Amino acid sequence: MRWWIVGLALVPVALILELLHAPPLAVLLAAAAALVPLAALLGRATEEVAARTGPLVGGLLNSTLGNAAELIIALAALRAGLHELVKASISGSILGNLLLILGASLLVGGLRHGMQQFDAQLAGVSATMMTLAVVLLLVPGLFTLGPTPVHGDAVEWMSIGLAIVLAVIYGLYVLYIVRRGGPVLEHAHASWSLRRGIVVLALATIGVVVMSEVLVGAVEPVVAATGISEFFLGVVLVPLVGNVAEHFVAVQVAGRNQMDLSLNIAYGSSLQVALLVTPVLIGASLLTSQPMSLVFNVYELVALLGAALVSTLIALDGRSHWLEGAMLLAVYAGLGVGFFFLP
Repeated sequence: MRWWIVGLALVPVALILELLHAPPLAVLLAAAAALVPLAALLGRATEEVAARTGPLVGGLLNSTLGNAAELIIALAALRAGLHELVKASISGSILGNLLLILGASLLVGGLRHGMQQFDAQLAGVSATMMTLAVVLLLVPGLFTLGPTPVHGDAVEWMSIGLAIVLAVIYGLYVLYIVRRGGPVLEHAHASWSLRRGIVVLALATIGVVVMSEVLVGAVEPVVAATGISEFFLGVVLVPLVGNVAEHFVAVQVAGRNQMDLSLNIAYGSSLQVALLVTPVLIGASLLTSQPMSLVFNVYELVALLGAALVSTLIALDGRSHWLEGAMLLAVYAGLGVGFFFLP
C-alpha cells in the first residue's frame, strides 16, 4: 500500500497546478498520475466491501464497480460535452483489455511457464460474448454509414434501444457466471472491516470525481496547445489511467500461471465497459442538453471488430503461449500509432 500513499500525494499537486493556472499539459499529466493510485484504492475498497457482504451482493458490487474510475472520468467528460472523448474511452478500454492487457498477460505468462492452459469453455463464452457486444456496438455506425443511412432522431433512439439490449445481455452473462461458479471476486478474504471499506470507498470515489474534473477540464486546452487529438487522449490515456491497477493484477496472476483468473479479468473488464458502462453513459447523456449516440468512427469500428475476432481465436483452444501475447501487443501498438496521427 506504500505506493498508493506516495501516489496520493499527487492529488494536491494536481489541484495546486490547476489553481495556479499552470500549463494545461502539466495539469492533465498530474491529474492522470493522481488518478492511478485513486483508481487502485477504489478497486481495493470495492473488493474489501464485496468480500464482507457475501457472494451474491459482493459479486454484484464487484461487477458494477469494476470500472468505476473510468466511468466517473467518462461522466465528467459527458457533462463537459466531450462526446468524442467519451466514445473513444469506450472503444479504447475494450481495445486495451483485449489487446494490451491480454497480450501482456500471455507474453509474461508464456515466457515464465511456456505453454499455458485455461478453461476453454469459460474463456470461449467470454470471448463470444465480447464479439457479440462489439457487433452490437457497431450497429449504429454501420447504419449511419450505409447506402441508405439512418440520421436525425432515429440515431438517438437506435442508441437507446441498443443500450437496453446491452444491459440485458450483461445481466444474463453475470447470471451465467454466478451459476457456473466462475471467478467473480478476485480476492475472497477481507482484511479490512466493513466500516473501513465503506469509508475508503467513499473517499476514493470523491477523489476520483475531483481529479476527473481537473483532467477533463485540461483536455481542450491541451488539444489546442499541443495538437494531440481529443480522440487519442480518449482512446489511450483515459482507459490506461482508469484501469491500470486492474491491468497490473491481470499480468501479475498470469506470471503465476493463473491463466483462468487473468483471462477473466481481461474479458470481464471489457464486457463491463461494453455491456454495463456504455448503457449507463447513454442513459446519463439523456439528462444533458445533448444526448450521446453510439456512432463510432470507421477506424474504431474496424479496430474493435478485429480485436474481438483475434482474441476469440486465441481463447478457443484453451492454450496460450508467449508469441500470441506478442502478436496482440503488436496489433495494439500499430493501432496506437495510427490513432496518434489521426486528425
